[in-house]
Amino acid sequence: MQFIAPVLNYAQLAPILIVLAGALIGVLIEAFAPRASRHNAQLFITVGSLVASFAALMRVRTQSSVDAAMGSVAFDGAGVLLQTSILILALLSVFLIADQENFTALPAAVPGSEEERQSLQLDLRVTEVFPLTLFAVAGMMLFPVATDLITLFVALEVLSLPLYLMAGLSRRRRLMSQESALKYFLLGAFSSAFFLFGAAYLYGYSGTITFSGIQASVVGGSGNDVFLLLGIAFISVGLLFKVGAVPFHAWSPDVYQGAPTAITGFMAAATKVAAFGAILRIFYVSFANAEWSWKPAFVVIAIITMVFGSVVAITQRDVKRMLAYSSIAHAGFLLAGVISLSKSGLNSTIFYLFAYGIATLGAFAVVTLIRDSAGEVTDLNRWSGLGKRSPLVASVFALFLLAFAGIPLTSGFIGKFSIFSAAYESGSTAILISGVLSSAIAAFFYIRVIVLMFFKDPVEDGTSVVIPSGLTTITIAVTSAVTLILGVFPAPLIDFIESYAFFIR
Repeated sequence: MQFIAPVLNYAQLAPILIVLAGALIGVLIEAFAPRASRHNAQLFITVGSLVASFAALMRVRTQSSVDAAMGSVAFDGAGVLLQTSILILALLSVFLIADQENFTALPAAVPGSEEERQSLQLDLRVTEVFPLTLFAVAGMMLFPVATDLITLFVALEVLSLPLYLMAGLSRRRRLMSQESALKYFLLGAFSSAFFLFGAAYLYGYSGTITFSGIQASVVGGSGNDVFLLLGIAFISVGLLFKVGAVPFHAWSPDVYQGAPTAITGFMAAATKVAAFGAILRIFYVSFANAEWSWKPAFVVIAIITMVFGSVVAITQRDVKRMLAYSSIAHAGFLLAGVISLSKSGLNSTIFYLFAYGIATLGAFAVVTLIRDSAGEVTDLNRWSGLGKRSPLVASVFALFLLAFAGIPLTSGFIGKFSIFSAAYESGSTAILISGVLSSAIAAFFYIRVIVLMFFKDPVEDGTSVVIPSGLTTITIAVTSAVTLILGVFPAPLIDFIESYAFFIR
């Protein structure tokens, strides 16, 4: 057997490699730097890595589309747009993560133990969360540009494993946090097994693991259709788990509630962009000519996901669980763009992912500000009268809720209008009707929270609005401004996506 040296385009891979290098430097800082200086050093390395990666990505954008790693990674317009969204969301998330109030002092300590009490008294800071975040971001950046099944699986694991760890780092309600991390890990492991099982079937069908090779087999009809159907089904389980679509959603409410709020915001925003980026690529490239085999099932899943997420969210009394079921409903809306299987569907999905991610991150940033002596207050009943305690904070949170509801003059309205228009153009009338009705249901519980904040009297139970740190203020200010700007003046971004979003086939 002759050895063939790999041919890699390092200029194209630079954005991912820079983030990985930053993560490795962060590991070395954890090993050798004095504890007192770790936080500032880690924050500097993390922000610097993300900014440098963004600069490298802008250079990649100006180059022609190329195969960056021998058929395993391809940088095209859609991939670069998705990576840009991930980096922006990750940078804003890091500003939230830098507020160490959210994280336990000693993750390895047994909750309630003497060791944990001593660590709290010493005010120890968890700084390994920064390199973990960078590792997750690197996996997220690779996920939407991977063009073979092995690379896609590696990216899936690289982005998932750090999130499993970070979900269990909450400073308070430690047992709930650890339980959520364990649930996320176990269910994530099952979904990964399904993904690998599907990859094996697709290899058996086509004799190749590349997306283009699988597409050629689908077009040629040379393989066993049973293997194709099983492969698509099992691959879909692994991918739909990451976006929280029904019936693979069971982890979402518990993990959203138990994880540190900054990590929840990061997962809800950036992970969804990466996962839907991978879904778009594999279904638009590999399975576009086999839509007869997966489109009917995806229509049913999308409708159930939209309706289930919107209806169950009404019954929630915890703001983080409410946002979790809201994210489930939005996963159904986003599946409409995948089902459309058109250029307008691709454009609208990319816009919706960015707009939803920004609003979600901003909403969770506001949640970190509502506290009492025991920490964050997520019980909605205790948010009563928030508009009278802090009109500005309540108004910003109301803006994000209105964006989720799809009210005009917010980014959510533009996103929903564009993605439902794409569904209508593709003939998916059932998706359109279900989406509109689900949006109407969702608007009820969003507006209910707004009424609770502004038209109810505050309860004197120790709940207060803390003054945010400078970094948290930046996140809230940027996300609220972008949410409003994209609702009032979305044309530049929409036109840019229209001209730049495409996949290499």
